[in-house]
Amino acid sequence: MADARTRGTAFAPGKRLNVVNIYEPGPLEGRLEHWPVLAVSGALEVRLAETDAEVEAAQRLRYRVFYEEMSAVPSPAMREAGRDFDHFDDVCDHLLVVDRSVVDDDEQPAVVGTYRLMRDADAARAGGFYTASEYDITPMLTGMPAGTRLLELGRSCVLKAYRSRPATMQLLWRGVMVYVARFSVDVMFGCASFAGTDPGALALPLSYLHHFHQVPADMHVKAIPSLYVDMNLMPKEAIDPKEALRALPPLLKGYVRAGAGIGDGAVIDRQFATTDVFIYFPVSKIDARYRSRFGMAS
Repeated sequence: MADARTRGTAFAPGKRLNVVNIYEPGPLEGRLEHWPVLAVSGALEVRLAETDAEVEAAQRLRYRVFYEEMSAVPSPAMREAGRDFDHFDDVCDHLLVVDRSVVDDDEQPAVVGTYRLMRDADAARAGGFYTASEYDITPMLTGMPAGTRLLELGRSCVLKAYRSRPATMQLLWRGVMVYVARFSVDVMFGCASFAGTDPGALALPLSYLHHFHQVPADMHVKAIPSLYVDMNLMPKEAIDPKEALRALPPLLKGYVRAGAGIGDGAVIDRQFATTDVFIYFPVSKIDARYRSRFGMAS
């Protein structure tokens, strides 16, 4: 892990650590009263990881959800550690939903939800964005005005017992929105996933996204040719939008309802046993209802 994080001090009350990402100067420096705790709902709070132990708790949650509850295939090192990890984790910020009424094996409040957040400054240190392994995002990056601030969203998951509790996902989103405001983010993007690797079984939702929610054509964000899976599996007139919307995973449904666009082509991720689509989410285009719900200024 990055040297800026200190092992063995997870959730230490009143202790502020020297973290590279979240304390660097920014447009809203000093305006947030609670940082890294971003929002609270009962026993749940959303916060940013500040220590190795907290990042590892997020990785253990990812392993439990992706590899034990779902069908992802871990590497031997991941299986031995019981954690999902890659080199991007060292440079990203990790958003956590913590249940303070439950303690984990380390006698710390349990991490029950997480998001991985990577800004363009972080991607430069990592050698690029994770999304670029599946999609050609170069036209998007080069076509944006100079100074556009980017945020890649990834590795989102919620513990099974908490998925039926709307507060968990709402807290994650409130945390993302506070983070977006803190760093004056202009555009969010990343990959969202369907469970399963058979596009035919996903013909309705994939076709719906293709016909009704494509990103602007001049962006030219397209799946890498060797990975490209056509999403145009049904004619537009054969699609019932309400039925198709119900077939979307909750996170993906939230994205499109809030105003996100979808790139050209899906990608089969064999390691995670998912079918991925590209999400493009200009902050200025977020639906007014979502702005109000998550406390964003209009």
